[in-house]
Amino acid sequence: MPGEEIFYLSVTELAKRIEAKTLSPVDLTQVYLKRSEKYGPRLNAYARLTPDLALAQAQAAEKDIRRGHYRGPLHGIPYAAKDLLAVKGVPTTWGAKPYASQVFDYDATVIEHLNRAGAVMIGKASMVELAGGMNYRFASASLQGAAKNPWDTSCWTCGSSSGSGAIVAAGLAAFAIGTETWGSIICPSAFCGVSGLRPTYGRVSRYGAMALAPSMDKIGPMARSAEDCARIFAVLAGHDPKDHATLPVDKAAFTYSPSMELKSRSLTVGWLTNAWKMLDPSVAKIADATEKTLRKTFPVVHHVALPQGPWDDTGNVTMGIEGAASFRSLIRSGQVTELADPLGQINGYVNEQISGADYLQAQHVREILQKKMADLFDSFDVLATVSQPLPATPLDFNLETGLSFPDPLGAIGNLCGLPALSVPCGFTERRLPMGVQFVGRAGDDFGVIQAARTYQSHTDWHHRHPKLA
Repeated sequence: MPGEEIFYLSVTELAKRIEAKTLSPVDLTQVYLKRSEKYGPRLNAYARLTPDLALAQAQAAEKDIRRGHYRGPLHGIPYAAKDLLAVKGVPTTWGAKPYASQVFDYDATVIEHLNRAGAVMIGKASMVELAGGMNYRFASASLQGAAKNPWDTSCWTCGSSSGSGAIVAAGLAAFAIGTETWGSIICPSAFCGVSGLRPTYGRVSRYGAMALAPSMDKIGPMARSAEDCARIFAVLAGHDPKDHATLPVDKAAFTYSPSMELKSRSLTVGWLTNAWKMLDPSVAKIADATEKTLRKTFPVVHHVALPQGPWDDTGNVTMGIEGAASFRSLIRSGQVTELADPLGQINGYVNEQISGADYLQAQHVREILQKKMADLFDSFDVLATVSQPLPATPLDFNLETGLSFPDPLGAIGNLCGLPALSVPCGFTERRLPMGVQFVGRAGDDFGVIQAARTYQSHTDWHHRHPKLA
């Protein structure tokens, strides 16, 4: 059976061993399940494990590989899916009490893609109720309670993909699927010291995924490295007629191999000077060191400022009114009062008061912003900054007041559908990880992957992992 070191190997390394038949998908799945049974409850990381499904998929993968039918780098690799993705016959709770017994009779498109790739689903990752669609004050806004950070279990993992972050950081699965409407891949990746890709809007189908704000929702991978994210994204991406918002076939599909980097372009990097109003002192030191590393690594790095505008307000109006529409029946039925978080119990009613005129004005501002960002990317291939202005917060932190700082880049990135990839870039004095995010032009997912891969080839932060008690 594999030893302890197996849990922090990359998808790429695991795939090499599986393809060479020196590592059994069944053995790998069994050790991940055992580890997840031990540590998952301690971290509130899973909504549920799916051992029967996992072992059946692992046995099928092993049989295929023995017969010479190797499907690619995810074949036989265990993963966790955020609990807002439909999996046939498995409860999909959206992290919320009103949906605790919800079961679908079909798979989400991304689950279908992973099934075809031969990946092994070992469980559903816990999440913030309704992916934060009604807003929330506390990390405990989840059926499973607050997801605990493997680096310091007195701290949170951040964002609605909270369980996905804990699972990858703790080595409970080789990768996890997260979603982002505003920050829920980038933030947990940073707080948990893992790599997370938010793809270009429309490159990954949301069919079978809970809708929050349909004009902003995205699905992406969280894994050990940027290369892992690229390999997983290549499986997830593609046009889907079941999701009218997916891009056309030629713009949605994504292929990846390390040899592609031999043809990659020389990247011009813009280091953002106004992404955050203030940085925690410990994060400021990491930011300075990261900028210096980028200047040694990339041929051109210049300071640049994001365009000024009411981007946070525009994002909030868009999310508020689309979220109220997505959960209209929950709000109108009064079941919204069953949510765990006090803010979530009332905020749907507040969002229903946003006027259609305000929403249309927000979309007009959004169009202006998209033009400004297109102009900015005429001068830079990627933008970079630390992923969050502070490290992981305590579990009992009041997020409404403590995390209420402006986040123009989060608003801009999600309103414009821009790809971003957060990778580890250092640790605070308390040994809490931090991340640097690379943001690219819409459609240039390869650019942000190339930037993050290049950075990781000159650093080793992504090779570090927590010691679990």
